[in-house]
Amino acid sequence: MSLVIGLTGGIGSGKTSAAKFFTSEGVDVIDTDKIARKLAQPHGSAIPSIQKSFGKNFITTNGALDRKKMRDLVFSDGASRRQLEAILHPLIRTEAVRLTALASSPYIVIVVPLLLETGDYREIVQRILVVDCNEENQVARAIIRSGLNEQEVHAIMATQISRQKRLEQADDVIVNDMEMLHLQKSVGILHQKYLSLLNEY
Repeated sequence: MSLVIGLTGGIGSGKTSAAKFFTSEGVDVIDTDKIARKLAQPHGSAIPSIQKSFGKNFITTNGALDRKKMRDLVFSDGASRRQLEAILHPLIRTEAVRLTALASSPYIVIVVPLLLETGDYREIVQRILVVDCNEENQVARAIIRSGLNEQEVHAIMATQISRQKRLEQADDVIVNDMEMLHLQKSVGILHQKYLSLLNEY
């Protein structure tokens, strides 16, 4: 059994950047956001269920999920969000498990934004790594990265567990309030730590 690290953090915390640095260390990284996008691309495997549940208005002319329209809905309506999650989460998890079995690096990193909210990956991951930063940085980064406005970012943050609860459940924490070089060094330190822990898992 390989050591599997569950990497998580709030929106704008720097999960994607941290994952890229793990990749540069030769670690196989499985990104559940990328899996989700693939499932919702033109004629992706989640599209029939999404169309059945939400209607054709949420599917673009080329057969993909209308991401903006769906985002506007799910962050204003909790029932719709749970409905979408009920469709996507099992499909995402199945693919993540499949990719984990195919991975060949000494340990594996799975990036799961809602790792602590769903509990779906608790039996897959052995350690939880939280990328943490202050709320001001979260909001600013999310606006720059995604083009969302401040209100939309706060709406997403409201669907995630609190920063304090996330940190309480972490085995490892990267504080990402500084420059990118600091994040890279932090990942490098954890990489060596995880290699040293391999015999324990």
